[in-house]
Amino acid sequence: MKRFAQAGLVLALAAAGLAAHAATELVIATVNNGHMIEMQKLTPFFEKANPDIKVKWVTLEEGTLRQRVTTDIATKGGQFDVMTIGLYEAPIWSKKGWLKPIATDAAYDVDDLLPAIRSGLSHEGKLYAAPFYGESSMLMYRKDLADKVGVKFSDPPTWAEVKDFAEKATDAKAGVYGICLRGKPGWGDNMAFLTTLVNTNGGQWFDMQWKPQIDTKPWKDAIGFYVDLMKKAGPPGAAANSFNENLALFSEGKCAQWVDATIAASFISDPKQSKVADKVAYAQAPVAVTPKGANWLWSWNLAIPASSTKDEAAQKFIRWATSKDYIQLVAKEQGWNAVPTGTRKSTYANPEFQKVARFAAAEKKAIDAANPNPGENTLPKSPYAGVQYAAIPEFQAIGVGVGQQMSAALAGKTPVDQALKTSQTLAEREMKKGGYYK
Repeated sequence: MKRFAQAGLVLALAAAGLAAHAATELVIATVNNGHMIEMQKLTPFFEKANPDIKVKWVTLEEGTLRQRVTTDIATKGGQFDVMTIGLYEAPIWSKKGWLKPIATDAAYDVDDLLPAIRSGLSHEGKLYAAPFYGESSMLMYRKDLADKVGVKFSDPPTWAEVKDFAEKATDAKAGVYGICLRGKPGWGDNMAFLTTLVNTNGGQWFDMQWKPQIDTKPWKDAIGFYVDLMKKAGPPGAAANSFNENLALFSEGKCAQWVDATIAASFISDPKQSKVADKVAYAQAPVAVTPKGANWLWSWNLAIPASSTKDEAAQKFIRWATSKDYIQLVAKEQGWNAVPTGTRKSTYANPEFQKVARFAAAEKKAIDAANPNPGENTLPKSPYAGVQYAAIPEFQAIGVGVGQQMSAALAGKTPVDQALKTSQTLAEREMKKGGYYK
């Protein structure tokens, strides 16, 4: 009997030991962008410091990620313990009670976060998502090619100057295209860029009565210009290209210029990743009628869904991945030109970063200039927050539908006027359904 009791005790102790060493598995959903891929490579540093936590990554394309995390959080599915979400989702979801507040400490130094980014991720004074990297948009161009054809840009550049350079620099035989711009449909893909183009042409998504303004002159001017420019000077198959595809084209030396996220600068200026690293210059986002809304404001952020049962482990990971120490770790492992930017004042103040990041001043100027507040984001007064999106729940469906129409227009499948009329109709339907007007 005593022997059985001893055996039982040994088994109980062994089971307790196994339970003590059983690691908490954190399932993290993220986007397949370069900085997120780097975070995955560096995860062993976190796991070594936290042996009781194991990280499982679910890496998805931007559009797929948005669909998956939106469905999961709205249905309280509980598939993910940490989600990568944007500046669009954070305020909407925090108000709905779908996110847990981020627990920061003194070492995290929340006051070091850039004010525009921190404000966009907070609700009632609490941070509900921590920024992994932030961005605006700007013009990145081949200085050698601009000099060769005698093009000089104003500050800020104009879209007329961009068009002139695009046409002069296009050399199809050499495989060099005058400009690369997003064409892949999606509210965060082609419509992120196209909304800024519409804004600077004096347009907006909705007027003060929430009526869609898509079938209007500023939209016709912007989309007509875009389709014509890409037809003359863009790469073939542009209707399928978004950030990653254009990044690859530019890094290979196939684009004379590119208007896109400022975060791209850290990749195209890196000789390990870019064949034209020493030939790139940076300018602010081009303008047409007005500078209002010409450059976007965005951040990719880590957040904890209210459905997660692993809050403590999730908080630890988020504090690690969005900390000053993480930025130092990336600098040590990959160099200062590879660190995620657009989040912390201390990054821009660091002399080592300033030394290697020739784009730093232009990037920070663009982020500081972007104003997502209603009344400041577009030339005519708008009722919504957001530069390249309207921060209302209905916008995702509208942005996706309009993005498909704009991509079809770029591909030559639909005339611009018809694409805009169809977009106006679908936007009106969604806004009426949402109860904004009858």
